[in-house]
Amino acid sequence: MKFTWYIAAKYFRGRNRSSRFLSFIKIMAIGGVAVGSAGLLISLSIAHGFKSTINDKIVGFAPHITIHSFNESFIQRADTLVTYIEALPGVSEVQPVVTGQIMIQASGDVSGALIKGVAAEGDITELHTYIDRGEYQLRETDTGLPGIIIGNTLARHLDAEIGSRITVYALDGLPSPFNTPEIIQFTLTGIYQTGMAGFDDNFALVENTHVRRLFGISPRQATLLEIKSADPNQIHQLHEEIQQQAQFPLITESIYQRYANIFAWVNLQEETIPLVIGIMIIVAAFNLIGTVLMMVLERISDIAILKTMGAKSREIKQIFILEGFYVAFAGLLLGISISLLFYWLQSSFGIIPLSEENYYMSTAPVEPHLLDFVVVSMVTLLLCVIASWLPARTAANTDPVDVLSFGK
Repeated sequence: MKFTWYIAAKYFRGRNRSSRFLSFIKIMAIGGVAVGSAGLLISLSIAHGFKSTINDKIVGFAPHITIHSFNESFIQRADTLVTYIEALPGVSEVQPVVTGQIMIQASGDVSGALIKGVAAEGDITELHTYIDRGEYQLRETDTGLPGIIIGNTLARHLDAEIGSRITVYALDGLPSPFNTPEIIQFTLTGIYQTGMAGFDDNFALVENTHVRRLFGISPRQATLLEIKSADPNQIHQLHEEIQQQAQFPLITESIYQRYANIFAWVNLQEETIPLVIGIMIIVAAFNLIGTVLMMVLERISDIAILKTMGAKSREIKQIFILEGFYVAFAGLLLGISISLLFYWLQSSFGIIPLSEENYYMSTAPVEPHLLDFVVVSMVTLLLCVIASWLPARTAANTDPVDVLSFGK
């Protein structure tokens, strides 16, 4: 082992009784680095978890790209437009959708909602993966009524359970003896839960033909077209291509535009939280200045002896820089262990619960990234080595003659 590494390791272990206070200071420095690095890694994993969870929920529930009419009228010849868009590269699926505002009733309770009509075999979103009770079934059931799927919050408000009879009212304009609402009854076959209030309390999903009947829409018309990208990472590029080809009055909108406020909120968390928590590492690193300086003062006589034995100032400086590195490395290993333990506990037991109404999820999500561990480790070690340089320089400039002359 190289001379400087051997001496630094021996000083780091420091098992002499006379160095108990120094050992305590060293343990505190290691703890500071551990808490700082663990705090940063945990905050990064939670920020990544939030972003991935929100993205998965929105991208899974909502269409990647929508096309609607500028004047809010129906899209004419929607079937022809669907055929054209399906041929575009990068498009996975396209579906014409009919939507409208309705009143929905079950067990005497009534609420407003947005009804969405899709193909009987299902729509292009991943809504079926969020079914909490019942099943994804829109066709006619054993009761003789077609199936309907609603969100958990809406079902709770209506006091509806699987198998309940749901009555839907659609009215165009003000009600009067000459303008009565269209009424269709359904059987509740599925209740979904995404954890997002804008979805769970607002949407009712049925087969397209029933919505067309409610609002008097022909089979060739649609309220909007929903498009699914073959690659979710290429949504921006596909949207730009479709937008360039769409002609007025058709308007295109990507999922990132429709839910821009939610994505902005998630990105803000991911960008700011690590910066705030990262200050902990900076504070912990510069605490090493005092720790290593105390190590220098404790070993001042050893430094004088080493110099009289021929050790160079550069080697003395390396010894104490290495001792600061050992402290940082020990603290970093402890911090990484704490963060991995937190990841396991949170994933297995959900020790940090959240308000689903405010955060769109019931527990804090965690998603550690290997790159975070590499970057945090490198930055922590670099800061600690820089912080150790000043007291190490003081040790290197110690004059052995002055130390030995005064018996220090």
